Amino acid sequence: MRALTLCLACLPLAALADDIPLSSRVSAVTLYPQGASVIREAPFSVPAGAHELILADLPKGTPLATVRVTLDGARMGGVSTRNDYVPPRPETDDAARNAARAEVERLQDALRTARAGIADIRLEAEAAHARIAFLEGIGRGEGMATLGPDALRDLAAMIGSETLSARRESAEATRRAEAAERGLQDLTQELDRAEQALKALVPETEARAMLAVSVATETATEGTLRVTYTIPDAGWQPLYDLHLARDTGALRIERGAFVHQNTGENWADVALTLSTRRPSEQGAPGQIWPWIPRLVDPDEIDPMPRMKAEVVAMSAAPMAEAAADMARPELDGLSVRYSYPAPVNVATDADRVRLMLPSIEALARIEARAVPLLDETAFLAARVTIPAEEVLLPTPEARFYLDGRYTGQRWLPLVTGGDAVALSFGPIDGLRLSRVIRARTEGDRGLITRATEAREEVEIAVENLTGETWPLHLIDRVPVSEQSDLRITWEAAPRPDESDVENRRGVLGWNFDLPPGERHTITLTTRMNWPEGKVLR
Repeated sequence: MRALTLCLACLPLAALADDIPLSSRVSAVTLYPQGASVIREAPFSVPAGAHELILADLPKGTPLATVRVTLDGARMGGVSTRNDYVPPRPETDDAARNAARAEVERLQDALRTARAGIADIRLEAEAAHARIAFLEGIGRGEGMATLGPDALRDLAAMIGSETLSARRESAEATRRAEAAERGLQDLTQELDRAEQALKALVPETEARAMLAVSVATETATEGTLRVTYTIPDAGWQPLYDLHLARDTGALRIERGAFVHQNTGENWADVALTLSTRRPSEQGAPGQIWPWIPRLVDPDEIDPMPRMKAEVVAMSAAPMAEAAADMARPELDGLSVRYSYPAPVNVATDADRVRLMLPSIEALARIEARAVPLLDETAFLAARVTIPAEEVLLPTPEARFYLDGRYTGQRWLPLVTGGDAVALSFGPIDGLRLSRVIRARTEGDRGLITRATEAREEVEIAVENLTGETWPLHLIDRVPVSEQSDLRITWEAAPRPDESDVENRRGVLGWNFDLPPGERHTITLTTRMNWPEGKVLR
């Protein structure tokens, strides 16, 4: 603003009377997973007549093409912008930053002193070990044979007493050192938090952009100028802490959000809204063009272009599927907004800021999920239906806790209200899985190129080495044919309780209770037949 004042001082007096510099602040932000909509407000007071309201504190990187201006209290005319109007401001060391830096330095000194103290304690233990080694050397000395019984007895008593004393000193020093090491961990964590707090107090050194708005009023008036624009350098990511109580099946999902912004200015006391909309991604349905097949003679077919087309089609398919997955909330008509109840501060370029959201309470059915085809142990799963008015958004920031113990961080997919989902809370080491191929044959004439049948018999087993009964949900698979020439049949003993589990073709499911110390076995036999001269791949 000082640079703006100098610029205005060089203008004629008439112009100076018409140009009114304003100061604005970010009042509200809507964060998307990638990008944000920002609202700035600048109060103004103008006399009657035509004026230029000069807003010179927009961040230099503001996408000026997205700027939209509204105001109340006066008639608005034209709007002009410049992105290089004000030079960078010098860094200012305010009281909060000085205090945060002093706290970091204090903790660094305390950490150095604590480490030196631990080193001194370790030296005491080493000195005690040296005394023990010296005493042991006395007992093995060559002059021992010349000593009389009384001298030997006195020497042995002295060596025993001093050795005991040295060993006690060594043990006591080791305990003190270990206790000091535990205290050192707390001090290190405190220093990490202080360094993060210092980093969050980022000084604003970026250049600013300028916005000039023409206004006219018939009388002196006051009002508010509002500037709205979108930025790409901000966003949020959902996070979940899932706590399962195994004895009751109670599931508490603590929700939060990591927010970040890199605009070059700090957001202070802003009204923050989190939205699941993705305006930076596809916003309209795809175009379908006419499909016009044509007939050609076989000798006109060029196999290379067709091969290239197939490669393109195959490589494009996963990309389309991934885009659909990411856009699922929009395509399903799902858009969730969280308006944070209190003003929020978010520093530019700082580490992610964590905000908390209301928790979800639900009751889960606990079972052991077993996949012998891929795993050696079963996993504890909680089957739960999300309340109809809630939604779990896809995120890699999902941490799982079983009876208060952390079991890992995993990807959480999108779960909409009313959907049932199986959430995994870690392995059950006492439920051992095995899948053994007991017999496999292929062909009836000895050559794979002339084979017409393949047969495979598999034994699947679950053994319960724990001391309790577990409800098991075991999953396996059989091949699926998409060609009329390939005929597939299969048998299972016992028969599965489910087929095409979770809409996956050929996936079978068994549900049973397995008492402690028992073993459950499933036999799965598969046969595939095809015409002679064909090759199975």
